[in-house]
Amino acid sequence: MARATAGDLCARQELIVQHQGPVFRLLRRLTQQDALAEDLVQDTFVTALAHLGAWRGEGTVRGWLLSIARSRWLMAQRAPAARHEPAEDESLEVLGLAAGWGSPLDPEVLASRLEQHEVLERALAALDLEAREVLTLRDLEGLSGEETAQALGVSLPAMKSRLHRARLALVVQVKRGGVHHG
Repeated sequence: MARATAGDLCARQELIVQHQGPVFRLLRRLTQQDALAEDLVQDTFVTALAHLGAWRGEGTVRGWLLSIARSRWLMAQRAPAARHEPAEDESLEVLGLAAGWGSPLDPEVLASRLEQHEVLERALAALDLEAREVLTLRDLEGLSGEETAQALGVSLPAMKSRLHRARLALVVQVKRGGVHHG
């Protein structure tokens, strides 16, 4: 971060490469649209690079970036022009890599993992936004409790309460196969 803040272009590129996956995953789960998530990832890093001096070393860089990503998403929610449908052919390379193209796994193992992943993704998508946010930040992206609370703008006890409720709701959805019955 010190090198990136000092203007080192390689350090800035390294920062982006290292953290773009977690930022995209959070934004994809919040927006449920690949194209919008990709736009917000770019917006997140433009904002972060413009404000590198704002990071005070409290928490992790990932937590700081995810907090910025969430803020950019909230701002996009307020802008009516930001609501657009994604093109179907966008992100094929990203999707292909995430799907395991070129993976040496046994096809049966891969199929089982894909099925489990699909159930989890459907279950997450069936949850309300508050639950998806807290589960993504804490459980999927591995932020600490304090970082998650900070990113959400709530107290640690409030975050823990949300997380507990979200985990229970996720289990219910997984048992249903990720299909919302409400």
